[in-house]
Amino acid sequence: MDFKQMRYFCTVAEEGQVTKAAKKLHMAQPPLSQQLKRLEESFNCTLFEKDERKMVLTPVGEVLYERAKGLLEDLEDTITEVKETSEGIRGKLSIGSNKSCFSHLPPQLLALRENHPNLTYQLREGDTYTLSEMLLQREIELALVRLPADTTKFSMLPLPSEPYVAVIPASWESTAEDRHTLSLSELKNTPLMLLHRVSGAGQFELIVQECERHGFKPNIICECPDASMLLSLVNAGVGATIIPKASLAGFAYPNIRSFHLEDIAFEADLGFIWKKDQYLTKAAEQLLQRFEVT
Repeated sequence: MDFKQMRYFCTVAEEGQVTKAAKKLHMAQPPLSQQLKRLEESFNCTLFEKDERKMVLTPVGEVLYERAKGLLEDLEDTITEVKETSEGIRGKLSIGSNKSCFSHLPPQLLALRENHPNLTYQLREGDTYTLSEMLLQREIELALVRLPADTTKFSMLPLPSEPYVAVIPASWESTAEDRHTLSLSELKNTPLMLLHRVSGAGQFELIVQECERHGFKPNIICECPDASMLLSLVNAGVGATIIPKASLAGFAYPNIRSFHLEDIAFEADLGFIWKKDQYLTKAAEQLLQRFEVT
């Protein structure tokens, strides 16, 4: 079994169909099927079973996939490291970010590229769950996310926490009123729209628990993983929201007002995560170092 066969086998396992795998590998289907047959003959075992229209790994196939995937990733990391040693920092840095914390990235990306003009970026957006899956599939190298994150799968660089703010339609409050803070209890009967991850616990649960600590059950009318969508709804007067302060950056909605929450017992945690034991490119390392010293 050589590295080419490993790549063919892993692609079929991931795509679930020989046809889709062949398309992804930019090759015809018959040669790919022949390679799989030779692979099974070399191990004298069946690696795939057909489940309706999908190829499913057998227990033996699952073992081979985990081993082959690891070897291919090690090979990819080795090639990247050798190229960087000979060519310096260049190529493409793939980064993911939650919308609610993206405003922290542009200044550092600008400074990094000024020092390394041959460096380019590939950016992906999503909630923490989505970006975590991208990291595991090696579609991106780093992700700037709202914590917590799974520390069994990812290494982490925590960044300074930031406060939450309440954002309400301007029409709900007199714009002449000189107020900059609210207490959480003032939102007791307010229709709230909160950020909620696609999967896993996050700030939604923290805010609900904090409301209950203040003696009331929040009136939640909307859950959404996208801060910009929530702000658009606030701007339309649908309800209010509670979001990390940095989520406001880059949005100029005319009909919203933000208030510091004076009695909330926690702040929004954020940080960079990356796949555990994965080789980080020098560009990724330098980006992390810039955040460590700021």
